[in-house]
Amino acid sequence: MSSSASNLQPTGVPGEPAASLKQRMVLLGPPASGKGTQAERIQARYGLAVTSTGAMLRAEAQAGSELGRAAEAHTNRGELVPDELILDLVAEWLEEHNGAFVFDGFPRTLGQGIALEQLLAERGTPLDVVFFFQTSEEVIHDRVLNRLTCHSCGHVFRMGLQVPNEDAACLHCGGKLGRRSDDNEAVLKDRLAQYHEKTEPLVSFYRERGILMELSANESPDAVFSQIVNVLEGLA
Repeated sequence: MSSSASNLQPTGVPGEPAASLKQRMVLLGPPASGKGTQAERIQARYGLAVTSTGAMLRAEAQAGSELGRAAEAHTNRGELVPDELILDLVAEWLEEHNGAFVFDGFPRTLGQGIALEQLLAERGTPLDVVFFFQTSEEVIHDRVLNRLTCHSCGHVFRMGLQVPNEDAACLHCGGKLGRRSDDNEAVLKDRLAQYHEKTEPLVSFYRERGILMELSANESPDAVFSQIVNVLEGLA
């Protein structure tokens, strides 16, 4: 772990982050490395706002905003939402969450990382820490092929770990669980290729800035969260 974690202090009360706590972070890693699970835990313990580009896009689409309609037009045509539009969404979201936030899986490209750095510099709220979820491809394959998602609330569970089988009910809302249509070998292979080509360069980008914290994400969710807490609370 980097020595830059040494200035962190315990929060005292879960949900009430202390002033010295690093409160602006990115969760970076390959698909199925556990970023979403840990984002939920960070939010529950420290009360920090968590978002992802997917969450922002869904919220804007549901609100029927101009940004939401523009993004939806691209997705309806099977196109990727342009970086410029993504950054507009991020800038708008930051207006309501200035100074304390967790980005789950954003930025996804080096270009987005550079743009986010400039945006945060203009606001005077640079990133405090980037957690890099180091995960083997063997573990990723196992997680994807055993992943179940709630059709109602979107929470994700691992079959055999958190729920016994596909017939189990969602532990959060009681809704029906099922496999995502893109949770298969072919799609995963493409997603990993995209990650290695476009997202992995961010590891060096943030390491050079001295804010990268590497996590051993092959471990259980509890063990990974313990690593995060140790960094955030200055115990590592």
